[in-house]
Formats: sequence, C-alpha cells, structure tokens
Amino acid sequence: MDLSLFLAPLDGQKIIDYSSQKNTLGSTTAFYKGDDIDLKGFQIAIIGVNESRGGNMESVQDSPLFFRDYLYNLYPSWKGLSILDLGNIIRGNELSDTYYALAEVIFQLVSKNIIPVVIGGSNDLAWGIYKGYERLEQMVNFVSIDRKIDLYEEGTKNDTYLRDIVLSNPNYLFNYTNLGSQAYYLDPEIEDLLDKLYFENIRLGAIQTDKTISEPYLRNADIVSFDLNAIRQAEVPGTSFASPNGFFGNEACQLARYSGISDKVSSIGFFESSPEYDLNGQTFSLLAQMIWHFLDGFANRKKESPLSSDKNYTQYKVMLSQSNEELIFIKSNKSDRWWMKVPYPPSKRIKFERHHLVPCDYNDYQKAMNDEMPDLWFKTYHKINILT
Repeated sequence: MDLSLFLAPLDGQKIIDYSSQKNTLGSTTAFYKGDDIDLKGFQIAIIGVNESRGGNMESVQDSPLFFRDYLYNLYPSWKGLSILDLGNIIRGNELSDTYYALAEVIFQLVSKNIIPVVIGGSNDLAWGIYKGYERLEQMVNFVSIDRKIDLYEEGTKNDTYLRDIVLSNPNYLFNYTNLGSQAYYLDPEIEDLLDKLYFENIRLGAIQTDKTISEPYLRNADIVSFDLNAIRQAEVPGTSFASPNGFFGNEACQLARYSGISDKVSSIGFFESSPEYDLNGQTFSLLAQMIWHFLDGFANRKKESPLSSDKNYTQYKVMLSQSNEELIFIKSNKSDRWWMKVPYPPSKRIKFERHHLVPCDYNDYQKAMNDEMPDLWFKTYHKINILT
C-alpha cells in the first residue's frame, strides 16, 4: 500500500531550516516532501502522530509540531546512520482510522527492517503500533515505561489499551514488561493479573537503585513504549500528568539508549508530551535528547546472536537439586551480556525460537549457582507451555 496515503510532509520551510544547519542531525536526515516514498537504504524512520482522542489531554496531539525543533539542532556522535523523517500520520476522521494508518505504516517499515521512532500524541498509540505487528504474524515482546499499568477494564483508551492487546485474537503477545511503576499508582488487582499471566512489573525504586536491571528486559523487547509521565515533573513539566516522582532525565536517556542498543527492538514510541504545559522548551529538549540516545544506541548495536555462533560466547551449565533441571547460561565474551536457554516443545520451534534464548544478567546466574530457580526462567517456561 502507498504510504503517502497516510503521511503528511513537514512544512517546506521547516525542512529547509533543519537541513541547512551544518553538521547537525537535521543536515544528515532525509525528509519526505510529499513525493513518492523510497525506503531503500534507510535504517530509521521518524514519524509524528497528531492524535489525542484516546487520552486525557488534547494538547499532546501538538507534540509532533515541537520536538523536531530541538532534535534537529543536536549533533550526531555517529556516522553512517540513514534516517528518514516521514512527517506526520494524517489524523483520521475517527480514532480507529488513526490506529489503522499507524499500523499500516509500522507494518511496512518493520517488514523492511526499518525501525520506526514514533512521537505522539497519547500513549494509547502503542495499540496502533502493536496492530502493525499483527500483520507480521510473529510473537512479540512488549515493554512499556510507565508510572502505572494500563490494563484497566474501563476508562479512556489510554487506560485500557494493554487489556485490548492481551485479549486480542489472534494474539501475538508473548511477553509484557512494565518498567518504572510507582506503587501508589498501581491497582492491586492489575498487579495480581500480571502475576497470573507471568508478566513482569519492575518498580521505579528498583531501577533507580540499579538501572542496569532494566537492560535485559529492553534487550528482549520488540516494541518499546515510553510514557513521559514516568519522568518526574521537575524534568518534564509539559506532560499530561504531573508527578513529583519518577525517573530523572539522565535515567530516561539511559533507558532510551538501552532500547537503541538492543539488537531486537524494532520500534519505539515516545508519548504524552504537552507543549501547553512546557516551560522554556524543557520537556522537548529532554525528549529530543532521549531520541538522540536511542539513535546513538542503535548506531552502537553489538549484533550479538548466541544462536548463530559459539566462538564469542562461553556456556555455563547449572543443575538445580530440587527440580533436577539443568539451566544453561550463555555469556558474551565481547560485551559481558548474559542469556539463558529456556526449553520449548520441538514441534513449536518456529513459533518460539525467538523466545528460547532469554536475556538475563549475572544475578540470574548467581541465583542458579545458589540452587535457586530464576524467576525469569520460571515465567518464560510457563508462558511457553500456556501458549502451546
């Protein structure tokens, strides 16, 4: 399908302004100008979505008009990264029309190994991103970075979109993880539901104590959705929900970089920034820096694939006494990153092979050495058996 049906190019003068600033990110980015779209050779596609009807604040729909002014003034630290700015998704007559347009664009880009960087708009646009992956008919892992978990039965689409993903049929969600939740925003019934589904919820305090614990979850993600309400108000005054607690700006940038450096992440979205409540461009400066860190991470991907080669990896086997289960861990000799193997039925190889090798960290290996079953292994094993 012709992507130009769904996309509106940026104002011509804006493109000239961004492109003319020597050595900046804007001068090295290609811009869609309303002509035929040739995606060949591009690695990253930046897309704005002027949509807020699924959320709680109308002004977030204007965010795509602002973030580029800050992003394209930054200087890249990398070379050879091919970026295309596709302008903005045309807002549909109905909210469902916008989801459809976003899903079609996501499908077309991901199927061509181009990573969409989506700037909203409201957080429910992650539903449109997920619908694009349904077209691929591939089991995916979804990671949200949010102060709460949007699994409610009632409310705006912003509050319920995760439930729609979980209940969609056919369902291609293998695993869901939320990073940065804050206990006072969590419904206990939703936490119980996460446990029953063997999904993960990593609290803000745990990540701020050791932010590296978030890296394996992002390394295992296909889709990353970053709600800027997960960041404290002092850092981002222009969001749809002001909160005194949350991630600091440098922590948000580190999470974005972990997402970029992950060999598996194939799309990312940043949502809920509001120009109406921003102060001196602070929110959009941080958003631009987060996108910059994602791009920098992508430019430094390790391209590690323990399944394809063993010469750069060390394998460790641990036998647990109580379960008689042999756990196999793999460590990269190049990056010191860890994975563990989780068995799956041989007849389900095609469906689960991508989830057979689970990113983990040294602490999981230490647990096994202490004769403890790592939670991550247990949950992944049970998910595979439930889905079979």
